[in-house]
Amino acid sequence: MRVILDTNVLLDILQNRMPWAKDAIAIFRAVAGNKIEGCITAKQIADLHFFARKMFKDEENVDAKARQVIAKLMGLFEVIDTLGIDCRNAIGIGNADYEDAILIATAVRENVDCIITRNTEHFSDSSVPVFSPDVFASTLTSSPSEEDS
Repeated sequence: MRVILDTNVLLDILQNRMPWAKDAIAIFRAVAGNKIEGCITAKQIADLHFFARKMFKDEENVDAKARQVIAKLMGLFEVIDTLGIDCRNAIGIGNADYEDAILIATAVRENVDCIITRNTEHFSDSSVPVFSPDVFASTLTSSPSEEDS
């Protein structure tokens, strides 16, 4: 299964935002264990670099540390490009948040199986299935006997 994570889920783990980080960690572990294929967009990388810099703002080598965070994410997740056509297609998605509409358009073009976000209401017009992290994480904990059926 190929999934794309919304930025809020990525920030939950990077910033250890409880209680949401618990489900994000389960999803990251599934990606690291090759149970699912996790995707993030090139646009998200730039956004995450900005937030990573803020995490290290009172330390030395802020940019180098932020780049290490980004490098680790890019090593774990497939980075998919956000194209101009995604931005154009997002205009026609009846969604109140244009940034989320771009993620939907990218997910559609990339044939992603689902989007994982804490803001499921922002994705009500998505043609790609949308799951909250807690619901998706619960699917990862099925017993071996359920997986064999």
